[in-house]
Amino acid sequence: MPKKMIKRLMPDHQTIKNNKHLQIFGTLLHNANLWHLNRRSVSKAFAVGLFFAFIPVPFQMVLAAGLAIIVHANLPLSVALVWITNPLTMPAIFYFCYLVGTWIVGVPTKQFAFEASWQWLVESVSTIGPAFILGCGVLATIFSILGYLTINTLWRFSVAKEWKKRKVRRD
Repeated sequence: MPKKMIKRLMPDHQTIKNNKHLQIFGTLLHNANLWHLNRRSVSKAFAVGLFFAFIPVPFQMVLAAGLAIIVHANLPLSVALVWITNPLTMPAIFYFCYLVGTWIVGVPTKQFAFEASWQWLVESVSTIGPAFILGCGVLATIFSILGYLTINTLWRFSVAKEWKKRKVRRD
């Protein structure tokens, strides 16, 4: 079941191969293992995609694609999962990262108003930056591991269930 659902939601691999932003990877994109849907590649893709979704850097998709190529994860899934942090969800997710960071460091949260300017960013690095970066790293790691283990477990459960159905049909 997970394979069928993922296959239905995934974009065509030709579309991704022809993406102008991924052309930096050249012929590495032609590795057939990057496009297969199996338990290992999908589990790795969830780990890679969820990790980079929580890392607040530009070009998250390119970084996810690069790591997916290195670890032989499913490339389209790795890149698509980065979009968990999109313009609509990013403020809430990154604020939660900040709260987790302040909790880990043990400092009180500071009130701040977001501004889309370079000056605000430079000033914020020294005030809320350390807790924010720590929270992002911790949550990226946690959700990456949880995503990997969850998909791996669901896939195994689904395969075992299908084997049982097949066995009942034969008997």
